Amino acid sequence: MGGVTATFPDSLFPAVPDSADAVLDGLDPEQRAVATALHGPVCVLAGAGTGKTRAITHRIAYGVRAGILQPGSVLAVTFTARAAGEMRGRLRQLGAGGVQARTFHSAALRQLQYFWPRAVGGEMPRLLERKVQLVAEAGARCRIRLDRSELRDLTGEIEWCKVTQTVPEDYAVAAAKTGRDTPRDPAEVARVYTTYEQLKRDRGLIDFEDVLLLTVGVLQDRPDVADTVRSQYQHFVVDEYQDVSPLQQRLLELWLGGRDSLCVVGDASQTIYSFTGATPDFLLGFRARHPGATVVKLVRDYRSTPQVVALANGLLGQARGQAAAHRLELVSQRDPGPDPVFTEYPDEPAEAEGTARRIRDLIASGVRPSEIAVLYRVNAQSEVYEQALADAGVPYQLRGAERFFERPEVREAGLLLRGAARAGGSSDAPDGAAPTVPEQVRAVLSSRGWASEPPAGSGAVRDRWESLAALVRLAEDFAAARPEATLGDFVAELDERANAQHAPAVEGVTLASLHAAKGLEWDAVFLVGLTEGTLPITYAKTDEQVEEERRLLYVGVTRARFHLGLSWALSRSPGGRGGRRPSRFLDGLRPGSAARGTRGGSAGGGAVERGSGGRRRRGPVLCRVCGRTLSDPGEIKLMRCEDCPSDLDEGLYERLRAWRSEQAKALGQPAYCVFTDKTLLAIAEVRPEGEAELASIAGVGARKLDRFGADVLALVAGLEPGAEAETEAEAEGEAEPEAETETEAEAEADAERGREPVAEGEGPQGEGPEGDAEGAAAAVPGAEPNTPDFTAEQAAELGGKSSEEEAEK
Repeated sequence: MGGVTATFPDSLFPAVPDSADAVLDGLDPEQRAVATALHGPVCVLAGAGTGKTRAITHRIAYGVRAGILQPGSVLAVTFTARAAGEMRGRLRQLGAGGVQARTFHSAALRQLQYFWPRAVGGEMPRLLERKVQLVAEAGARCRIRLDRSELRDLTGEIEWCKVTQTVPEDYAVAAAKTGRDTPRDPAEVARVYTTYEQLKRDRGLIDFEDVLLLTVGVLQDRPDVADTVRSQYQHFVVDEYQDVSPLQQRLLELWLGGRDSLCVVGDASQTIYSFTGATPDFLLGFRARHPGATVVKLVRDYRSTPQVVALANGLLGQARGQAAAHRLELVSQRDPGPDPVFTEYPDEPAEAEGTARRIRDLIASGVRPSEIAVLYRVNAQSEVYEQALADAGVPYQLRGAERFFERPEVREAGLLLRGAARAGGSSDAPDGAAPTVPEQVRAVLSSRGWASEPPAGSGAVRDRWESLAALVRLAEDFAAARPEATLGDFVAELDERANAQHAPAVEGVTLASLHAAKGLEWDAVFLVGLTEGTLPITYAKTDEQVEEERRLLYVGVTRARFHLGLSWALSRSPGGRGGRRPSRFLDGLRPGSAARGTRGGSAGGGAVERGSGGRRRRGPVLCRVCGRTLSDPGEIKLMRCEDCPSDLDEGLYERLRAWRSEQAKALGQPAYCVFTDKTLLAIAEVRPEGEAELASIAGVGARKLDRFGADVLALVAGLEPGAEAETEAEAEGEAEPEAETETEAEAEADAERGREPVAEGEGPQGEGPEGDAEGAAAAVPGAEPNTPDFTAEQAAELGGKSSEEEAEK
């Protein structure tokens, strides 16, 4: 549309522009205005999918290539290791490789380590890896008994206090003023907070928030240190500026030291981290603080179709509050696509199965699994989708899992490729011709599990294959962009990407929370579980909290390029009373609904479909020992209360485990993909005599009954698998896990149990707020990183309220 060049490069390895002016090629007028505004304060208001990262990286690269900015004098700051890595990768491709792109914590940690001996003296305190353990000890010392949920939430409260610079004695007043839902009595929270800080001091420890606090303290108290930092960094760029906390803003001001060479980029409509202390106030008040600032709005959406953009605009059109007053009306630059599909299901398992079927159909139509995502409000919702995708034979990956370049198979592959490059590459080329880089990579990786066809199933073997296949695809793209490159050049590219945490795509459907999806995009997105009590979450009480939930859904909608599915289930479990309501945010958008306070039909496109899971609606599951209604998923699988007496046949259980191991090995899948431990325990306790009785056990659906039923019944009968076992001739059809009829109170409790928004290792935009500390050991300002980012445990710690529950999961 409008003759504008698409803002995203087609190649993963575009040619480096040959001049400063060439850096500006392909930018639309607004992006070009950002790229050429190199002096004074600049504020970029950038809507979702408008190419903000492209605009600011081209701005930096244009300044460097034109000789206006020195690479070492620029500090670009963002909120996640992944975003910082992507920025470094793009700058390198634009010929501006010496620019520092870091998270707030990473930049602060490097400076703190470098200046500590000079400003404080002695050895710097150790960084605390898991805050929750020390919070638990502090609670015990205060004689306050904390359950797991309270411990997680209290840890989050301490983190909020520190980023908002609230001391323990002021906590009660600050919590009341901001309307926080405190996990315990404010006086108790303050006591635990005080004791936690004392324990840290006694043991010579600091936590991640202390990294910022101490850096602020050093810069405030030591003008000589502040002058040194300011002489190093003279130009600043801050991405996702709507997510800065008061503490981060204070650090930024100290870095600037009264100068105005600052460019900030953000979108108030994507403020979704207020629980961590983030606020859009600094973005919205930028012009008031900098009256002469250049303000540029980016509204051309290059990501999503007009249908997706219309839904996103309609969603924000009903918003209220300060952020809504500054919303950006997006204008799609893509050709029309399919309408969003709204689907209602009877229960959550049916919703998961229906979503898996749609995903399978999309893959069959040519959409790559890595271009599909299932997004949910809380991480507790992931399990049913993991099972549904595994049953459908669809590979998937969870956001927050181990980083790509830290996976054992990827590290091993890197060592092998490096060795092959030193040895001069492989000589296994056909007809004696010099082998291409992809051929050499395939030859090396074939010895470690890669093959031209993927293994069956979706277990560990498939995960390993997917990692190696991602390296093969990367080699193919690399060779296409640089035909004369050698294997050594490709290894160097891998090293650059590992340092930048710029990972290639792995083929698998992404499962992620809405918070973790920030900053990402896919061809097809399924937004699931869109019911009252889940989105908005049950504990969103105030108008502002509800509006942040709306913004969270907006972020989810704008992740989709072409296909968008929105679904909800009327009950949690099969046989439930079906009393749930679709999210209020869909009112006026889904067909047949009206916006709140209006009459009439839908304002949105698409159609509401009635989905069924193909399963029988049944009543609640009762404990077969005491008769109590079961609600815990583990107890449902066992079909009894955890503390009720067990009549386990231990010999049968061991035979089932041995049989399962053989099946898993033959299928190339983890053992749990055959049957989970609790399903085997239930089988060994119930000792089913026929297919109907076996099918009634949770975890034994029609698919697994057909595949493994005969073997299991033979083992129960004391026969060898494959032998004929007598079964009941009952045509029961598929019998699936039963669960109790859900009440509203239980739905709220379920939402509360899963209230954490972020996956392990993921905070704002997916990887823990400021979750990288690359190069901490080489802490000289301006030095390149030479050590890995924080560990998964450290990154999980940065995830606030959610990190501990997810780490345990």
